[in-house]
Amino acid sequence: MRDKNISIKKIKAEDAALLSQVANKAYCDHYLHLWNEGGAWYIEKSFAIKNLEKELNDANAWFYIVYYCNEAVGFLKLNIDAALKGEEHKNALELERIYLTKSAAGKGIGSFLLNYTFEIATAKNKELIWLKVMDSSHTAIQFYKKMGFEICGTHYLDFPQMKEEFRGMCIMKKTLSKTHDHL
Repeated sequence: MRDKNISIKKIKAEDAALLSQVANKAYCDHYLHLWNEGGAWYIEKSFAIKNLEKELNDANAWFYIVYYCNEAVGFLKLNIDAALKGEEHKNALELERIYLTKSAAGKGIGSFLLNYTFEIATAKNKELIWLKVMDSSHTAIQFYKKMGFEICGTHYLDFPQMKEEFRGMCIMKKTLSKTHDHL
């Protein structure tokens, strides 16, 4: 069942300024504690308008802005054709980012975005969806498990500016059935 207060819009390069604004807000709401010096270099690298325009022009990268009660509260980034290491033989989609502002928490938006991702995977005949999540994000890991993902590996971020205790990531995957029955 869809929540009439939640909507999603696929965006293009001309929407880079809006994406930058939403991404900065969501990132600053949740991730500044990861960095020794506030993470300004990462925010610039990841969310500067000119850098986002390049990403938005990549046909494999699909970006969506999510709205709650007509307010932009987050974004979703999918890499449509992205093999998972060790399972390159499977037609896979990477869920690279779900970033939501603090004001969006607890409103069902994360579940909405996962279900939307499952719909896209179905339409694209994907066999697998995978993602990386901070291993210190226990709530997020539990959420993904509840949505049918399992931990299948680890990853280490090699950013010298990042606090050592936050560099670990879990790689999670969800194998889709032939009927794409996700829930």
